[in-house]
Amino acid sequence: MRYEMMFPHQIRAAIAANTPVVLPLGVLEYHGEHLAVGMDTLAVTRALDLLEKEAEIVILPPFYYGAASYAVEKPEGLGSVQVDSGALHPFARELFTGLLRVGFRNIHAFIHHQTENFTVGMPTDLAFKFGARQAIFAFLEKTRGEGWWGDNAMADYYAKQAAHSDPFNWIRIHPLMTADTISHYPFDHAGEGETSLMMAMCPEAVDMESYSPERWYVKSAETASAETGARGQSLILAHMRKVLGLSAKPR
Repeated sequence: MRYEMMFPHQIRAAIAANTPVVLPLGVLEYHGEHLAVGMDTLAVTRALDLLEKEAEIVILPPFYYGAASYAVEKPEGLGSVQVDSGALHPFARELFTGLLRVGFRNIHAFIHHQTENFTVGMPTDLAFKFGARQAIFAFLEKTRGEGWWGDNAMADYYAKQAAHSDPFNWIRIHPLMTADTISHYPFDHAGEGETSLMMAMCPEAVDMESYSPERWYVKSAETASAETGARGQSLILAHMRKVLGLSAKPR
């Protein structure tokens, strides 16, 4: 279900069922001459398009305006749009606060940009993680009062934590590709891995006639294929199903 197309009765039903609510999170960044600048976000949105056919999920409008950085190339004439993380985390805090107030308690964001070292973090995912924590703390204090965690009613907190049902799991940020996925699939920037992924998931975002091998990071794109991309797609979907608590569609 697309959130912007939902009616209030559907929203209430999703809240009651604790349906996963998913934010596609990404950037607009130069990915060589052969890939569309929205590649990082398109990888997330196209994966969600497939999951939506399998199970009930609520998909929020994608956020494309993360911290792309200019580490790859200057933006002039190439398309990268950099939004400083200092501007992102207040936005994330307010967005997540709004979703909590609606009633959602099973909120997720997936990001592909700069996630090869996700445990350490990069500007966009860190900003949204920080915003999520701020939103949860403020919401709990407002709705439960100061000292809510120390109250005897929270005596089972650690048991709930093990069961992934404590309040700090209401909002979770995930990499599109985990370390395990990366160990089985090429992780790169506009090379074989990303180009293959777009060939399989969003072929209109690939134009190999415009391919230019001038930069080191795109050279492996010459070996990209839709078959390789389909393998990456399968790994991504398996990861997303797991963290969202979904089952694969029966064949």
